Amino acid sequence: MTGLSTRILDHIVHLTPPGTLQDSVHAFQNLGFTVSPGGTHTGGQTANALVVFADGTYLELLHFAAPPPPADPNPWAHKRPGWIDFAFLGNDGAPSVAETINRRAEEEGSGVRYAREVRGGRRREDGRVLEWLISGPPDGARETLPFFCGDLTPRDWRVPLEPRANTQHENTACGVAHVKLLVPPDALAATARQLTSVLGASPYSSTAEEVAWHLDLRPSRVAPPSKIPVLRVGAAESDEEKEYVRAHGAGIYEVGFAVSDSGQGRETKTPFGKIVWVGEDAELDLRVQ
Repeated sequence: MTGLSTRILDHIVHLTPPGTLQDSVHAFQNLGFTVSPGGTHTGGQTANALVVFADGTYLELLHFAAPPPPADPNPWAHKRPGWIDFAFLGNDGAPSVAETINRRAEEEGSGVRYAREVRGGRRREDGRVLEWLISGPPDGARETLPFFCGDLTPRDWRVPLEPRANTQHENTACGVAHVKLLVPPDALAATARQLTSVLGASPYSSTAEEVAWHLDLRPSRVAPPSKIPVLRVGAAESDEEKEYVRAHGAGIYEVGFAVSDSGQGRETKTPFGKIVWVGEDAELDLRVQ
């Protein structure tokens, strides 16, 4: 199983209410992001648009075409709008990412269990059909553990790094600096153990308040990253953080973007999610804000 990395950041999912994809596109454009066309997923239930970065990662701006029924099994069907999920890069199924993680988790006793890979896909606006394999944790752990997306068709079809204009953003964002998850304080240790099994790496920083790991990026990208992306898991301590976890549950609290021009302010928000701008001169260890 050598050579299979399970910590390559692929993309982050931002959900808006049913039927509001164009509103989301306009909101991200107003934040200085270039938004590229996405398409409609197999089955027609969801559609997306993309914000692609020079480091090879992207944001998936997602909506449901219509309100999903109460018993809809889609893990995103009844999420509150905002940052709802994040994906690491999988493969074509050989070796199985799920089996690799599950074997590791059994040895470490972390309790993680990923489902066997299943096929998915999307039809782009130009008619090209994309196919991939998806593996994810049980629904109860989906908020704090990544799912994996492995391409069966070329990744460049799914992540349009060309033309270069797709990755050039008015706000100077060139990639993801960090993804921060919030969990209840009594869940931090268990969540850290599970993520260690999934990533196959120990955290580079661990305190009673926050645990952090360095992530990898896919080698083929249009520009070298200005930041090594970091996954941070923090215990909800402030009133704002506690209220977020109460309202949303454990999960992604904020996304930090590496920017060359940090003069636009420290942080902002999409209509439903928190953004932090991380300048090139910022320290790699982002625990202190």
